[in-house]
Amino acid sequence: MGKVGELGKKVEFVLKNEGIGSLLKKSCTYVKLTGTRMKEKQYIGKVFKDVLFINGVDFQALPHPPRYRVLHQIEQLKANNIDCDQNFYLHLNFDQVRNYRVFIIYRAPYNEQLGKFIRKAKELNKTVIYDIDDLVIDTKYTDTIKYLKTMSPEEKAGYDQGVRDMQKTLSMCDAVITTTEGMANELKKYCPKVFINRNTASEEMVSLSEEAYQKMRASKANEDTRSVIKLGYFSGSITHNDDFILIQSAIEKLMKKYTNVELHIVGLLDIPKEFESFKERVIAHPFVNWKELPELIASVDINLAPLENSIFNEAKSENKWVEAALVRVPTVASNLGAFKRMIKNGITGVLCENTYESWYGALESLILEKNKREKIAFNAYHFCIENCTTVLTGFSLASFLRSMMKPNIAFVLPALNISGGIMVAFEHCKVLKKKGYDVTIINDDFDEKHWVSFDGIEFPVIPSRYSYFKGSFDKVVATMWSTVKFLEKYTNIKQRYYLVQNFETNFYTYNDALRIEANSKYSPNVPVNFLTISKWCRKWLLEKYDKEAKYIPNGIHFQNYKGERRSFNDRKIRVLIEGDCGVYYKNVDESFKITNQLDRNKFEVWYLSYNAKPKDWYKVDKFYNKVPFEEVSKIYKNCDILLKTSILESFSYPPLEMMATGGFVVAVPNGGNIEYLNHEENCLFYEQGNIEEGFKSILRICSDSTLRDRLYENGVKTALDRDWEKLKNKIVTFYE
Repeated sequence: MGKVGELGKKVEFVLKNEGIGSLLKKSCTYVKLTGTRMKEKQYIGKVFKDVLFINGVDFQALPHPPRYRVLHQIEQLKANNIDCDQNFYLHLNFDQVRNYRVFIIYRAPYNEQLGKFIRKAKELNKTVIYDIDDLVIDTKYTDTIKYLKTMSPEEKAGYDQGVRDMQKTLSMCDAVITTTEGMANELKKYCPKVFINRNTASEEMVSLSEEAYQKMRASKANEDTRSVIKLGYFSGSITHNDDFILIQSAIEKLMKKYTNVELHIVGLLDIPKEFESFKERVIAHPFVNWKELPELIASVDINLAPLENSIFNEAKSENKWVEAALVRVPTVASNLGAFKRMIKNGITGVLCENTYESWYGALESLILEKNKREKIAFNAYHFCIENCTTVLTGFSLASFLRSMMKPNIAFVLPALNISGGIMVAFEHCKVLKKKGYDVTIINDDFDEKHWVSFDGIEFPVIPSRYSYFKGSFDKVVATMWSTVKFLEKYTNIKQRYYLVQNFETNFYTYNDALRIEANSKYSPNVPVNFLTISKWCRKWLLEKYDKEAKYIPNGIHFQNYKGERRSFNDRKIRVLIEGDCGVYYKNVDESFKITNQLDRNKFEVWYLSYNAKPKDWYKVDKFYNKVPFEEVSKIYKNCDILLKTSILESFSYPPLEMMATGGFVVAVPNGGNIEYLNHEENCLFYEQGNIEEGFKSILRICSDSTLRDRLYENGVKTALDRDWEKLKNKIVTFYE
């Protein structure tokens, strides 16, 4: 059945069983959620930000906790230049693991999808943090909640499993963020790294509270000084019955003594039968939308916040006090947990021991003394505005998250095909990832791939052309002139690098506009650290552009190429030509002008090219095109002599690869091979354009066994000295 048909059946079922009112309500919710999900979906895989909040609590079912712990913390972070997103844990897309540095999981129970997500995030050296504001991570805590004893065995078993699942998710995380000292003390038993970020009021809450206060102030302007005194108990849920019992007798006696005292109850609470005699002064209000709550709180004179003394309540936050303070209503609270820490007794609130005498005395004093109520309320208001609002308190949270972020580095690649300079960049990525870096590939091509694998390691890819970048990078490395543009336009980068692997100006012919643009990137308009893998590049960068470049040699996976010594006895001698004949500086035509003269009774010619196909006049026995990187070594091992005639290379890999297999090299000297090739020692050089000399060099290797011995021994040693394994530590320091 299609989605439309399924939706129709759901509408029919709700209309039949729940009525038109329920249908309208659920339709509004569906439209709202669908719009949100569609908006989120269009950005999945196309954004880079610092933090993703993974919310484990449904906003529709229980809006209050995720508002404080997700939306308010996002506001704190945005006010401190950390951009964030949020997603519901059941709507989490696995691809989102690529797009953020830190994941904060709020009260999400474990499931396999979330577990897979966390494991991948850790594999990528990203930071995963759990956020929890109640001790619902172990049944030893939740078993102390008396209300749970009213559950059926089946309900209790389901609840307990949810608690255990939250603990399982928490145990996979690097740290925990929580709300109070009481919470932190207990959570340290499950995770050693705990950070306290108290609940705070959002900008909108403060604004709504101010409106509610001004409105209530205007309405009270003409009231009699002997007007009604309203006590407010904002219970929230039925689990607070036991808290109210603590103050029930004190409230009962006060309401009997003072007939101008009313009790306003908001939320779920069993009204005690003892209140029957003055039930007309007990006003029950239903749950209201949080945006309406400030006006309701502002309508009372004294806010009641009793808490039963338990380890669970010790961990609860001071929200009720903050919400009341913002509308200038004084709070009387139990002297424990967060209330005890945050309230200055008699100054910003009143703290009571959980005894009849303490509560009765405190409340009677405030009922009788309007000035005292107002003074405490205004003190609390000013304290909370400065210390309990999102914008003014987010710096410490932002600092903590920045301290938890693993060092990250992005390599901006012109494309994802793993060859030449791109392969070198991936080798660096591999080493840095193993050293703990959070490594991202930014692809400058039109390819929208989200992942790329190199040597068995998977790297996340973010397409530069289709993505929205707002997150921070510690380091970003441009790997070609065109990718330097990213360094120039994106501001949220601490250190910029340009890994120069060739003189890219000469990639283009004269009067090509790209020639000028490529050259301009050696003088970028932002500070850039120049890096290179070629001594030749280092030399001209300094001489032509006055740029000091840090140098690191290129490497080779020696064991992957290691082959056998060539015998030259049992078959035709195979000459390998490597290079794209469509690129002028690869000078491939010259190679074939040489090999076309070889006796095909004694020689075979193999040609390896990534892009271009052989020209009609090339004499080719075997042609290999777009060979996967991991298969290239097999071709080298099956050939005897590499003929490499490139005239422009920053670093020429093919000669090194051929020497590693035990083969031989005839080459035209260029800036990219002279730093490791030495004529008559590990190769034979010939002068570019001298076809006859190139031809004779091949024949000489075939006929002179003493020369072959020398070239073989020195060639293998040259390749072994450049093993990537020997360069790992140098690569790490290269980017420091």
